[in-house]
Amino acid sequence: MFAVNVEGAIHRDGKWLLIRRSEKEEHAAGSLSLVGGQCDIEGVSSDILERTLKREIFEEVGCEVSGINYVNSSSFVTDSGINVIDIVFLCHHQSGEPYSKSIDEVDDVLWMTTEEILAHPELPDYLKVNVELADAVRKELST
Repeated sequence: MFAVNVEGAIHRDGKWLLIRRSEKEEHAAGSLSLVGGQCDIEGVSSDILERTLKREIFEEVGCEVSGINYVNSSSFVTDSGINVIDIVFLCHHQSGEPYSKSIDEVDDVLWMTTEEILAHPELPDYLKVNVELADAVRKELST
């Protein structure tokens, strides 16, 4: 069995929204990441990935997104051994100034360009790949 996680690559004014995960988080505490979280069990439902993404973004950083487009999917194993399917979506920042709304999940929010992310020596490769892929989707949609 897999847990299902969604992440939003939120783009605004040439920069991507990243969060510093809370030190209280079970997995990847203190690291920079995109905003997102796990899908809840809902039984029979539709648009669960998109609704989960919007809910998690609002709960964690207090902003709303639109223009949700698929970027990629991958899998990983958490620090505690849980298998996770991770789906990344490109999002357009719609409203609300992001802040650390959920202090148990988010220590800080910051905006970085693609170049800053790719050049950052401490960021994990998977984050760099996700941002590169999201940027490619963004550019493709704008043509």
